[in-house]
Amino acid sequence: MTIMNPAYPITVDVINTICTPNGKVLRIVIFKKNGVQAMVEYPLMGLLCLYNKWVIDSLTGSAATFDSPESAKRAKDSLNGADIYSGCCTLKIEYAKPNRLNVYKNDMESWDYTNPALGGNYVRAGDPAAQPYGTMGDDGGYNGGYGDQHYGGERYDAYRPDPHGPDGPPGRPSAPAYGMGGPGPTPQTMNQGSVMMVYGLNQEKMNCDRLFNLFCLYGNVVRIKFLKSKEGCAMVQMGDPVSVERCISNLNHSFFFNSKMQLGFSKQAFLNDVMQPYELPDGSPSFKDYMGNRNNRFTNPEAASKNRIQAPSKVLHFFNTPPAITEDEMKKHFENEGAPAHARYIHLCAAEKSSSGLLQFEEVAPALEALVLCNHMSINNPNGRYPYILKLCFSSSGARF
Repeated sequence: MTIMNPAYPITVDVINTICTPNGKVLRIVIFKKNGVQAMVEYPLMGLLCLYNKWVIDSLTGSAATFDSPESAKRAKDSLNGADIYSGCCTLKIEYAKPNRLNVYKNDMESWDYTNPALGGNYVRAGDPAAQPYGTMGDDGGYNGGYGDQHYGGERYDAYRPDPHGPDGPPGRPSAPAYGMGGPGPTPQTMNQGSVMMVYGLNQEKMNCDRLFNLFCLYGNVVRIKFLKSKEGCAMVQMGDPVSVERCISNLNHSFFFNSKMQLGFSKQAFLNDVMQPYELPDGSPSFKDYMGNRNNRFTNPEAASKNRIQAPSKVLHFFNTPPAITEDEMKKHFENEGAPAHARYIHLCAAEKSSSGLLQFEEVAPALEALVLCNHMSINNPNGRYPYILKLCFSSSGARF
């Protein structure tokens, strides 16, 4: 398959989603040669070869193995000329010469469906064994765990049996939303990628983790890179274009740390790995990969549905704190992180294992600064082995005060 005018990255799940309606897929391999190629295998017959020409003029392709010649033929006949997404990623399909694909590891670029236990940490969408988190670290990278997190893309627009299905217009499939960010691409986001530009940051105060603490409220964060050539400027890759749109509509022109942050769409489709990132003023690296980070909040449909998209406000909602935490203890934790601590504390709920509540600040800026500095802060747990990881988000519950 040659994929023309692509808008999103291609993983084994993308290929499997569009190929399985035509027959059982045995193996998928995505490889790099003058860009990126991959292949899909239906057994007893050669492979369907998928090539994807990116906007940046690299080549991406894939191939899949099917369980019979008839399945491969059905896939070729039904998919040739179709769009993976509405209005883009048009497929041109031909048979490939190899008779069998060799898969050495199950991950986002290769998968042997006849041997699900074949190494790797990548968990496919819809897999009953899928866990909500990938690897524990912040730097999972391509060889780390991905959990239910997916690389780019929102929904696949090839072949929904019901043209009036609940997810939108005709042609949208019943496949899961990979960005987990709500409805499919809008006309404004159809031709734009998942990367945004961030300008006007306070270089002395901001780093990758603090940007993550803010942008994770609006979608999964994939990668963050600060630009050495332009002070106070960074690039952020989100899980899908809709998340970028949400960030811009809610956070553009936000004022905190005495700086006004400005956001805009980037022409770049995705962020490449930075093998030797430079150090930011606080000593942290200028580039971090958050794929599989357990603090991403849109990792599956259930988790995504719990997020209420809210612009910055004077009120923060906190949760996942010790059950008996007091106002003085909370303020002390904020002070230790250098965050504004002059907030009114309302303890809403103290369950057996954790508690939640509200913090009201006098202005939006200190509330935003507190969230940037303290979101995902570790709080000691005297009664357990693992610390509590404080979660913060903006609240519209100002009427409670």
